[in-house]
Amino acid sequence: MAFPEKFITELIDRSDIVDVVSGYVRLSKRSGANMFGLCPFHSEKTPSFSVSPDKQIYHCFGCGKGGGVISFVMEIENLSYPEAVEFLAKRAGMTMPEETNSAESRKRARMLSLNKDAARFFYSQLSTPAGAAAVAYIRKRGISPAMVKNFGLGAAPDSWDSLVNAMRDKGYTDYELFDAGLVKRGKKGGFYDAFRNRLMFPVIDVRGNVIGFSGRILGDGEPKYLNSPETLVFNKSRNLFALNLAKKSKSGYILLSEGNIDVVSLHQAGFDSAVASLGTSLTPEQARLISRYTDQVIIAYDNDGAGIKASQRAIGILEKLDIKVKVLRMSGAKDPDEFIQTKGADAFRNLIEASENQIDYRLRSIRDKYDLSVDDQKVDFLREAYDLVARQTDPARRQVYAMRVAEIAGLQADLVVADVERRHKRIVRGMQKTQQREQAQPEKLIQPAARELRYEDPASAMAEEGLIRLLYYEPELIKTEGLPLVSDFSSPVLGRIYEIICARIRAGDSVSADTLAADLTGDEMSLLITLLQKPEVLKNSSRSIADYIAKIKDRKQRSSGAADLRALSEQLRKTKGYEG
Repeated sequence: MAFPEKFITELIDRSDIVDVVSGYVRLSKRSGANMFGLCPFHSEKTPSFSVSPDKQIYHCFGCGKGGGVISFVMEIENLSYPEAVEFLAKRAGMTMPEETNSAESRKRARMLSLNKDAARFFYSQLSTPAGAAAVAYIRKRGISPAMVKNFGLGAAPDSWDSLVNAMRDKGYTDYELFDAGLVKRGKKGGFYDAFRNRLMFPVIDVRGNVIGFSGRILGDGEPKYLNSPETLVFNKSRNLFALNLAKKSKSGYILLSEGNIDVVSLHQAGFDSAVASLGTSLTPEQARLISRYTDQVIIAYDNDGAGIKASQRAIGILEKLDIKVKVLRMSGAKDPDEFIQTKGADAFRNLIEASENQIDYRLRSIRDKYDLSVDDQKVDFLREAYDLVARQTDPARRQVYAMRVAEIAGLQADLVVADVERRHKRIVRGMQKTQQREQAQPEKLIQPAARELRYEDPASAMAEEGLIRLLYYEPELIKTEGLPLVSDFSSPVLGRIYEIICARIRAGDSVSADTLAADLTGDEMSLLITLLQKPEVLKNSSRSIADYIAKIKDRKQRSSGAADLRALSEQLRKTKGYEG
């Protein structure tokens, strides 16, 4: 999407990358001019995410992601380039240029409008005979009218075409409804409502957009819950039900539950920080989304085998983000909704206050698996408990929980502490050896983070990177004689970046991470930022660029020569009397 150069320049000037990133990542100054924090794009405990106020770029030394402020918003908010520009323009109080909406941006806006109209339709059905079953279910579950309105609950009639007809009347096409996941295609070519005879829960993102739906069956049938499919605006692994409401909570923590009804019940009881994943176990993307709003999570999953397993998985994901995790232990109820219905909100509040931290919870779960009166089982318990405690990075925490293990197993504390420390040292040594092996392979360090961008000829790729780096920092070098063709590049991705940069320079346009974000994919942008971080002596740029050009063309000639030899060999092989 082409925006006026002047507009983009002003937008970037008004959108300081440190200010924008700080809205998602807690940054602190570690060394030099750069700011550091935990990467929002992958799980880590040691900050490797760097933001440069001088260069107005970000770069993660862990996962390799990088770019400018526009790229950051595209990645973090899952937006297209035009949408990220609009997002930043609103933030900066700037008016978007006229007629700059791309086809994708228009399609996205149209889908969001359709979802909002569909949500209004479902809500309106609660006051009609078609919504009677949903109203009865709402009353049965004790959901108040205020919560119905707050969450925008609705009813999908037990009909094949109620939504189809209502949305057609509003001017939407069947194909728009299909793309939004609101209808399905029939075997004979027609379309029918995807959600039928269900209590409807609109899924609303943190910006207030209706991005999808979750529907609970009101009678017999499967599936019990039906969620919208992946669409242009909906990705269930990157969103959480009710986070749009929970982000405003003053509780200081996020209450993570399994079901939509649980969330509604919790909010109604005054626990306004409750959220739920959308038909999946907690994902790393959802955990990073949570980490933008809190550093403490209380898991309130169902009190059954599946809930315990899901809790263990969620703990593993959340602890990688340095989030403090506690787990509720409910007794006498299978889920938060039933607990509140039978024992009340005060009892649930007491449950929260008595919740266990994640290590206590995991130790108890390990303990419950074994009969410690049987020697072999006690050994198995100790092996699993040692591994859990030994992986804690804080020495004081290791000692405290090693003593807890000793108490549970009836062993001397000093022996258990010593065993845990020995295991911790083995774990650290193993990690160090793995790191050393990786560092001993320089070619591996040269390769891009994204496997699909792998360099086939690393030596030539280094020269290609150098040429791109020089042109980025000194665009006037575009006048250098003998610049290689894109076809001379050994790496297609570097050739593409080179072509885009050259085109912008020759058109008189500026070259920066933000202006290039319109044309590069996320992986391509990350690769560009990575190669820009490598050292380059700019005072000898004319000599350096000549060297890079020579290496690129030499590689081209060598590969052409090899190709000629292969062709000659093939010709000789086919000649009568020649045998390979």
